[in-house]
Amino acid sequence: MASANGTAATGTKPWLASYPSVIPAEIGAPLADSIGDLLVKSCQQYATRSAFTCMGKTLTYAELETLSAQFGAYLQSTGLKEGARVAIMMPNVLQYPVVMMGTLRAGYTIVNVNPLYTPRELEHQLKDSGAEAIVILENFASTLQAVVAKTQVKHVVVATMGDLLGLKGLIVNLVVRRVRKMVPQWSLPGHVPFNTALKTGAARAFKPAKVGPDAVAFLQYTGGTTGVSKGATLLHRNVLANVAQNALWVESAYIKRPKPLMLTYVCPLPLYHIYALTINAIMGMQQGAHNILIPNPRDIPAFVKELAKYPINVFPGLNTLFNALLNNEDFRKLDFKPLLLTFGGGMAVQRGVAERWKALTGCVVSEGYGLSETSPVATANRFDADEFSGTIGLPIPSTEIAIRDEDGKDLPNGEVGEICIRGPQVMAGYWNRPDETAKVMTGDGFFKSGDMGFMDDKGYVKIVDRKKDMILVSGFNVYPNELEEVVAQLPGVLEVAAIGVPDEHSGEVPKLFIVKKDPSLTTEAVMEYCKQNLTGYKRPKHVEFRTELPKTNVGKILRRELRG
Repeated sequence: MASANGTAATGTKPWLASYPSVIPAEIGAPLADSIGDLLVKSCQQYATRSAFTCMGKTLTYAELETLSAQFGAYLQSTGLKEGARVAIMMPNVLQYPVVMMGTLRAGYTIVNVNPLYTPRELEHQLKDSGAEAIVILENFASTLQAVVAKTQVKHVVVATMGDLLGLKGLIVNLVVRRVRKMVPQWSLPGHVPFNTALKTGAARAFKPAKVGPDAVAFLQYTGGTTGVSKGATLLHRNVLANVAQNALWVESAYIKRPKPLMLTYVCPLPLYHIYALTINAIMGMQQGAHNILIPNPRDIPAFVKELAKYPINVFPGLNTLFNALLNNEDFRKLDFKPLLLTFGGGMAVQRGVAERWKALTGCVVSEGYGLSETSPVATANRFDADEFSGTIGLPIPSTEIAIRDEDGKDLPNGEVGEICIRGPQVMAGYWNRPDETAKVMTGDGFFKSGDMGFMDDKGYVKIVDRKKDMILVSGFNVYPNELEEVVAQLPGVLEVAAIGVPDEHSGEVPKLFIVKKDPSLTTEAVMEYCKQNLTGYKRPKHVEFRTELPKTNVGKILRRELRG
């Protein structure tokens, strides 16, 4: 069978034979020398289009170019040297794309910070990255106040929810501060208000930095689940390559339905997370798309109200979010005709959720896979697929996947091993951690993901689990994802997580944590269902009902917290 590049797919790259004819095997020349250059080019090309909308206020591409230049000029006025690290600690508000673009255009490196971090986590990240400036939403300023003296941060810009919302912003700030009491008391002497920073920058001439492809664009902190958080060093060329890869892959969505003149993306996932950062902010702008920013996707009723206002074409999300929306009556009443693409990432998409999503929206959830270390996308399902595959798809253009054993040897198709990734989107290493980098990079340039999976004969990859989450029952490997997938289909279950707990007979046994959808669900019913659907050693021996499961800010269930 001929592959996308016209040659027979080799035995080493079986996935090429499964590519749609419209997608080449390799990406072409770089989209630009730097992310800043790419975004400026988009702003000029799509000047009059809407770029980002939040809380009813829209910035056009032309306005974004102007505001980002003002912010870049402000940063330059502080005397920060090129390559200095600038932290951003904000949810999805209009200031985020302004600051992101301005910082990169001015030649600095962005350190993305989760706004819900505790002081301890924030202190570690600021110290480890050596950040000298931070842009923070006032809601989280008290966290910074607790640790700023122990860090190298010299410049603090404080934003408010209403900064870029015009007159409406005054009301928004009043509600956020006084009514909802979402801004704890804080004091950061010498800080600069966000709008003052823009005014300062507007009064100066912005000098775009000459940034090369090998400059560091982002430090994306990761590995909090394995211990101390490390910064994945993403160069401009890593992220630009991933945007080019995704831009090629997305063309498969238009095989069956025409591409709209202008795409509208919804952005419920946080922009500080690599998934939304690359897909929504950078690739969205490269495509001239309109991004609808959702500051708090956990407020499902408010989120659904926003969705009702726009013809959403592209919906990146994750399993917990899709599940929550499907359980909302108003969501089920929306018009899904414009929806062309639903990306699932960040965690395994459960078949039951995917089937309900397709039944409601008519759109298949296309699951993909990636990590902070891969900028992020490494594999994806075809967007012209007729049904949910239950796999993480095929390696995207210019990407190789190898499945390797403990000794680093390639395994044949169908055998479970560690998923290893090689391609232009793979990070330069962990920031200032050559020891940790050496643990994950192989001599031949593959990144060891820590995820266990296999590749089938058509090149589709299936994850069976994280190495460290695997449960060992009397020598048999039990994968939590499989248990969760099965139990999630029991009608009375809203959410489920599985872990291994010690057992004197078999070493470990599976334990389930369940949030009920049906209050009358019993342990006996769960056990009986598992008996019908799982082989003996895979069946849970313990079931604990909870009102909620611990999750990361992005919505991934934290199994490690359940292990306690």
